[in-house]
Amino acid sequence: MTPLSWEGEDRASQPDDETESTVRNSRAFGSLTERQADLMREAEPERMNTLDEDELLDLHTRIRRARNKYVGIHRRQGSARVGAKGARGKANRGNQLNAEKVEVFEYALASVSDRVAVVARQAADDLKAERLAAVAAVKSGTGPDSVGAGTRSSSVESGKRKATKTSGGRKRDASSLAAGARRQAKRDSR
Repeated sequence: MTPLSWEGEDRASQPDDETESTVRNSRAFGSLTERQADLMREAEPERMNTLDEDELLDLHTRIRRARNKYVGIHRRQGSARVGAKGARGKANRGNQLNAEKVEVFEYALASVSDRVAVVARQAADDLKAERLAAVAAVKSGTGPDSVGAGTRSSSVESGKRKATKTSGGRKRDASSLAAGARRQAKRDSR
């Protein structure tokens, strides 16, 4: 079994079998809590193949948070031990388990990221195909021989920007109106 065998993925960007077995057999992998082990099992390719894009992004976020947690612990404990041990090299020996946990989560995060990229690319291709089909359907009804060639389509928008419903859009629209009013007032006062 290949560690990351997804369609459309080039093998050069994937870790080799040796890397996967090293991560899976590491001391840190055995020291994960039950919740963390569940998270790692969710990142297995067989399970990720059943997830859609939103579920993959949720998994990516959870693994990234776990990785960041252990990066922070590793850095804090490492810096605290430097003062006690007197040297970074000596302090690092006692902090290896946290560094290994970071590596385990980093490996899982990389595999989930690769899968998200594949699923997102597939979704983008599907969306592009839908849009092209919609354009082809609209274009097939246009031209000199089609019925109603002289009427204007209601789907064609004017060049004026529509007001958006977000607070930033309303503020921008209000600012634009106010600036126009100021310019007009300046012209009228001349």
